[in-house]
Amino acid sequence: MTSTPTAMPRQAVVLAGGQGSRLRPYTDDRPKPMVEIPGTGTPIIGHQLSWLAAEGVTDAVVSCGHLAEVLQDWLSENAAQLSLRVTTVVETEPLGRGGGLKYAAQHLPHPEQPWYATNGDIWTRFSLREMAAFHAERDATATLALARPRIPWGAVETDAFGHITDFIESPPSPYLINAGVYVFSPAFAALLPDLGDHERTTFPGLARSRRLAGFPLPQGAYWRAIDTAKDLTEAAKELAAHRS
Repeated sequence: MTSTPTAMPRQAVVLAGGQGSRLRPYTDDRPKPMVEIPGTGTPIIGHQLSWLAAEGVTDAVVSCGHLAEVLQDWLSENAAQLSLRVTTVVETEPLGRGGGLKYAAQHLPHPEQPWYATNGDIWTRFSLREMAAFHAERDATATLALARPRIPWGAVETDAFGHITDFIESPPSPYLINAGVYVFSPAFAALLPDLGDHERTTFPGLARSRRLAGFPLPQGAYWRAIDTAKDLTEAAKELAAHRS
C-alpha cells in the first residue's frame, strides 16, 4: 500500500562527501563534516543530525566520499546518542553533486514522501517545519533555503557628490544565496541527473517552469557555511557570544 505524501518530511539526505581542501590541515585525516566546531566537542555532522532530529526527521541518509570510514566509524560509535536512524552510502566513483544526491535519495526509506537535504558543511538553526509548510503552500517541486551572508569586508557609503558618509563593518549582502538546505517533493529525485550538477541542469529547468521556490531564512536565524579555518574561528566566537 502506497503512503500519501505528507507536508512535513521525516527523512533527509546529508551530502557529506566533500574533500574540504580549503579547511586543511583539519581535513587531512577526516572529511569536512567531521571537523569539530571549536568549543563544542562535536563535529559539524553531529550538529546537523541533532537539528534534523529536533525538526521531526526520523531517518537520514548520509552520502559519504572522502575518508568515508572516519565518518562511518563516528556514526557507529555515537549511534546510541543519535535521535534518528542513519544510513550511509558511499559513491564508488564521483557522480557530481546531482548524481550523488540522486544516488543517496535512492536509499531513502519512503521514496513516495517528501524529503529534506542539506550540504554537509552547513551549521544552521531555523524551523524546517516552517520551510516545509512554505514548500507545500506553493506546491513546489523543490524549495531552497536562502541566506543573506555578511560581506567579509568593510563597506563605504557615499553621497551623490562623492563624499564618504559612513563606514560599515561587514554589512549584509544585497543578494540572497543558496543556503544549502532544501525541501524536495517525491517527484524531484527522478529529475536529477545520473551524473553531473543539478544546480546547472535540474534547478534552472524547475525555475523556468515556476516549480522552484525560495524560502528566506527568518530574521535572526543562525547560518554559516564552514569552508575555511576562519569560518571555524568565527563560528566559535558566535557560539561563545550566544552562550554569554
